[in-house]
Amino acid sequence: MVGTRYVRFMEHIKDGGRAVLDGGVGTELERRGVRMDGSWCGSASLNSEILTKIHLDYINSGSSIITANTYASSRIMLSAAGLDDHFNEINTRALKSAFSARKQSGNKDILIAGSLSHRLPIADGDTKSNPNIKISTDNLYKCCLELASFLTDNGVDFILLEMMYDPKRMETVFKAAKETKAPIWAGFSLRRGANGKIVSFTDQAEIPFLDLIEIAQNYRIDVMGIMHTSVDLISEAVKILRSSYKGPIMVYPDSGGWLSPNWDFSTVISPEWFSQIGLSWFNQGVQIVGGCCGLSPDHIKALVERIKLQDCK
Repeated sequence: MVGTRYVRFMEHIKDGGRAVLDGGVGTELERRGVRMDGSWCGSASLNSEILTKIHLDYINSGSSIITANTYASSRIMLSAAGLDDHFNEINTRALKSAFSARKQSGNKDILIAGSLSHRLPIADGDTKSNPNIKISTDNLYKCCLELASFLTDNGVDFILLEMMYDPKRMETVFKAAKETKAPIWAGFSLRRGANGKIVSFTDQAEIPFLDLIEIAQNYRIDVMGIMHTSVDLISEAVKILRSSYKGPIMVYPDSGGWLSPNWDFSTVISPEWFSQIGLSWFNQGVQIVGGCCGLSPDHIKALVERIKLQDCK
């Protein structure tokens, strides 16, 4: 299940190399006029032409890894928009857009990540999953395995587990991803707790970041990192991750705000600022840097240009 393109990339990382991930895909679809619905950006893959252009813009900005728009396209998420019967069509279009962008770029070394999450539907006007929505562990596992298998059967280079923050649901997603035998990366989402410490993104409990890392270490994870987390928490969170994990680290923060199903772009940091802090994370020992919600091809381009300037000195 491990392709030569992925093997070459990981050899580069093991030799101390660096790489740039893409930025937000769902929010970039919204920024370009695609309407979000109950599945958030899941059904937005039906806008294939716009999605392909977004992936291509990230590649042209300097990303060596692009992420298929499958974060919110499990059958659980699609059901919130009444589109669960369109699972195959939506996810096929998501992957075709990513593959088409790689082909158009002429760069066969671009990695394509298949996004997988434990996200549950969020009501319009809210910011977190509704705790009253009950999804059984068996159903979550079934839906995650279905999507993970679809992604690997159709050629993604690895599975990217995104927004890992709920311990119980994390275990379920990890088990489903493991079944595919594909390489796995895991991104944790965090916040500042009431006690001032870095904790899980969930607002249902104050779960220490180390507890999430401990769960992940029960599985074979090639890369771990921090994602969909405020930029001001990243450096501190990296130190915590490094204290108990010795493998490659990635970071890709978000910027702006969320009120389902839309993103608030008014407070998104500038590309210039992102390039400065992104370079500081590389200098901290992080090997893979990109962006999540709110961050665009312009942010990635600014980061890549700053890296080139530093390398020329």
